[in-house]
Amino acid sequence: MELLSLMVLALLQAKDVRHAALAARFSGRAQTNSVIRRVDRFFDRHPLCPADVARVVLALLPQTRPREFIIDRTNWRYGQTDVNVLMLAVLWRGVAVPLLYELLPHGGSSDTALRHALIDDALCLLRASQIRVLYADREFVGHDWIQGLAQKGIPICVRLRRDSPMDEWSAQDWLGRLQTGSAGLLVEHVEVYGQPMNVVLTFTPDGDALIIASNTGAVTAIQAQYRKRFRVECLFRALKSKGFKLESTHMTLHDHVERLLCLLTLTYVWCVLVGIPEICPNKQHGRRAWSVVTLGLRALVRAISRKVDHEEVPLLRLIDLFMPSKTHI
Repeated sequence: MELLSLMVLALLQAKDVRHAALAARFSGRAQTNSVIRRVDRFFDRHPLCPADVARVVLALLPQTRPREFIIDRTNWRYGQTDVNVLMLAVLWRGVAVPLLYELLPHGGSSDTALRHALIDDALCLLRASQIRVLYADREFVGHDWIQGLAQKGIPICVRLRRDSPMDEWSAQDWLGRLQTGSAGLLVEHVEVYGQPMNVVLTFTPDGDALIIASNTGAVTAIQAQYRKRFRVECLFRALKSKGFKLESTHMTLHDHVERLLCLLTLTYVWCVLVGIPEICPNKQHGRRAWSVVTLGLRALVRAISRKVDHEEVPLLRLIDLFMPSKTHI
């Protein structure tokens, strides 16, 4: 536990997942090479696992109502090696938080079996009745996938492809019904991949087809609901280029990357817990000037940097937020 705490504190200060950057943030008189070897050993043999971290996440982010989830994939390359992560995130107070992840043994899209394995892992932590909806992009379509979710009792709100079936026709055929100047087409109780769904068909400002299907909620609310899916893109940016530089890691082995994701999840959740109560001004377009994660990260780094004894109290209060009893709905 001590090494895990040191790793979280080092990651907060370094904002970089590379071993040398983490080692540079360890206190003490040990030689840098010695500390780097200690970091190596953490990723090589620490018992940290996604299921245990996911239990901590759900305990730290309490919610009485059914939760909303997002499934998506992020990837990067190290040399000639693809690192491809399928992730299930949970929405909490408008922020997407990583919950569970599976590493794909190849580049490109995920397959149905791996997606269902990830959902089954989630169902070991909570009941299907506690899942309000699962948001997904165009990659996550297909008869076996949609039917499997329905059998598990998990509602979905998913963006369809042009060739996705809607009753006897394809989504592209339905798009052809849109009249010039029309804002969109709302279709209720149509069969999509064997499931009755409501569907919204329209076009983005760039002219791309936007086809969203859902088997939960009113058809008029589907498009607004689906916008929540884009919060996972904010999560990926926070883990990567805008935050902790995940794509800079030199690790590619499954267990090593999995432990890194566990470490990032704990650090990210701490940033969220600290950032939520922070006051943030809005820009002229009405959006926040800084994300919740950025605000939390700044507050934590400031607290860690205070070395004077009487100034260490704020840091202890921030650490105290990791206790489930300190979080509120």
